[in-house]
Amino acid sequence: MPEMDDRTVVVTGANSGLGYEATRAFAQKGAHVVMACRSEERGEDATHKIRRADSRRIRGSLEVAELDLADLDSVRSFADEFRDAHDDLHVLCNNAGVMAIPRSETADGFEMQFGVNHLGHFALTGHLLDRLRETSGETRVVTQSSGVHERGDIDFSDLQSEREYDKWDAYAQSKLANVLFAYELDRRLNESGVEDVVSVACHPGYADTNLQRRGPEMAGSTVRLWAMKAANALLAQSQEQGALPMLFAATAGGIDGGEYVGPGGFMNMRGKPEVQRSSTISYDRDRAERLWEVSEELTGVTYDLEREATAE
Repeated sequence: MPEMDDRTVVVTGANSGLGYEATRAFAQKGAHVVMACRSEERGEDATHKIRRADSRRIRGSLEVAELDLADLDSVRSFADEFRDAHDDLHVLCNNAGVMAIPRSETADGFEMQFGVNHLGHFALTGHLLDRLRETSGETRVVTQSSGVHERGDIDFSDLQSEREYDKWDAYAQSKLANVLFAYELDRRLNESGVEDVVSVACHPGYADTNLQRRGPEMAGSTVRLWAMKAANALLAQSQEQGALPMLFAATAGGIDGGEYVGPGGFMNMRGKPEVQRSSTISYDRDRAERLWEVSEELTGVTYDLEREATAE
């Protein structure tokens, strides 16, 4: 990673898992990291943990701010407070998420996985786009997806899974939405003549984080919980390694926008980060444009991006 002195980074879900590891790495390189967390208490606990464990290596600074991606009012409040306090935003890491949980709804009535993983980050990025554009030099939006996006599709007839709900199908849909959003944002930035903001998608492979445990815990399934723990112990890489694709997407040279970064080892589940191909459906521009339009309607957030006219 390059040095990141005088750079401001926002990481959603920064108090645990991949977000925690990314926060540590950014701070070690000198960045000011805004830890966007649903629980400020858990965010503060994470800062104390980082400072205790890495006090000699932390050159940057940490700031905790409340952000509940399941509540669009909270997303708007976070963005307003960030803009009031910070003139620059160099990297936005759309990292937080929920995975394979029993069906529930956000404060705005969205299916929780689609609402948090995609719509919350869609709204957050839209609210912060002006800071990204106004910041001197190149800035990046990094959106965390999953290899599970490859089994996903976007069911526009039942986006909120009201007629039928399968927790893994809903998760796959939300993770495909992440990739479609990352690519469409980069296209719209390019078509609007915005050269210094790039949008990238990434995935961690199979990393041992608490994300996998939440679904079984919420469902009250002890058997599934122990099976997940066993699978993590046997197959998963550490959460520190799992954060590498996000860090690569956020800081590596040669990233032009529109890439998909993941681990290049066994079955793309572990190993060093590299630029990869995502699923065929993730490159469907019609599907991406329709998702964008629906996302604007659902969130009420529109992006100030006017596409430049092309010569006939």
